[in-house]
Amino acid sequence: MDRYVTGAVIKKLREKKNMTQEDLAAKLFVSSKAVSKWETGQGFPDISLIEPLAQALDISVIELLSGEDIRNTNRASNMLRSRFYVCPVCGNVIRTIGESVVSCCGITLPALDPEDPDEDHKISCDRVEDEYYVTVAHPMTKEHHISFIAAVSDKGVQFVKLYPESEAEARFRINGVKYICAYCNHHGLFRIKAV
Repeated sequence: MDRYVTGAVIKKLREKKNMTQEDLAAKLFVSSKAVSKWETGQGFPDISLIEPLAQALDISVIELLSGEDIRNTNRASNMLRSRFYVCPVCGNVIRTIGESVVSCCGITLPALDPEDPDEDHKISCDRVEDEYYVTVAHPMTKEHHISFIAAVSDKGVQFVKLYPESEAEARFRINGVKYICAYCNHHGLFRIKAV
């Protein structure tokens, strides 16, 4: 990988903090000429400088490497803005409240965009007393299965991890649930409004 961080990103973030090249160089114990070379694409910071560079620019290493400056503008922590990320290497499921830069197993993960279920991923949601009983019409083989089902409300997220060769079903407390989500390991995230 010959371009792990671009000069344009460094310059944009430095200027955003109202720092000169000399200011940034002093924080990193390098010359201002080195910073100038990074910003003009004539050189790159040494890998040992990535973490101090990220700290000096007040950004995470992942944001620096991805070239994106993500700031949480969702101060109210609205649970209905929950986003799901799934690692294709280890299967780890990560949930955030709002937009984030998420990395697992060395990979920056994209947020899953929910779709309406198709015939192969039909989600059924039935009220049984004070619970929702959710099923997904989907085969549950080792190679192709529903990995999780979640119920999202404005108060939180209820989450059930599923395993191959089990049933694609879950029970959730009704407590203001707005959406039911199901994730297929081959076709992505599907979502319906709770009834």
